[in-house]
Amino acid sequence: MINASDFKEGTIFINENKQIVQVLTYQHHRKSQAKAVVRVKLKNLDTGAIIETSYRPEDKFEEVVVEKRPKIFMYRDSDYAYFMDSSTYEQVSVELKKLGEQANLLVENMELEGLYLNDKFYTVLFPPSVVLEVIETVPGVRGDSVSNVMKPAKLSSGIEVKVPLFVNVGDKVKVDTRTLEYVERV
Repeated sequence: MINASDFKEGTIFINENKQIVQVLTYQHHRKSQAKAVVRVKLKNLDTGAIIETSYRPEDKFEEVVVEKRPKIFMYRDSDYAYFMDSSTYEQVSVELKKLGEQANLLVENMELEGLYLNDKFYTVLFPPSVVLEVIETVPGVRGDSVSNVMKPAKLSSGIEVKVPLFVNVGDKVKVDTRTLEYVERV
């Protein structure tokens, strides 16, 4: 059993609705006279849905014992993404809807971690950030702006994110896999 106060990013447990979820972010929060709460952003590993909720620090949940094995993304079709185990060369697939919005970050030969529950392949886990190349964006023209101005850019995986004006075609940028937002130029 695990207490809500023991959550860390990446913790996988079974929530109160009997769903297998992973902690994306957590925050211990306490207002002046109120009891403390743990606010969490969870990813449902079955559906890919993001859930925001809060728990009391003493709430207990069943922690899931998982095994992680390296996988390499090979290709995708309309419904599935296909991965290869880098040690056994076994090919496995995951429904794209199970990966949620993160499926848009997949590029050929990307290395990920495969998640196994009870020695059965379940899904893949993305790293906190990925580096992708900008393949299309408008030229950045500096104007009389006071704050950071962002422009749309299409990345090598096909996803479109907002980037600063100084980013050009051919640049590599780091994208946060949890929020799908620009982090920095690499």
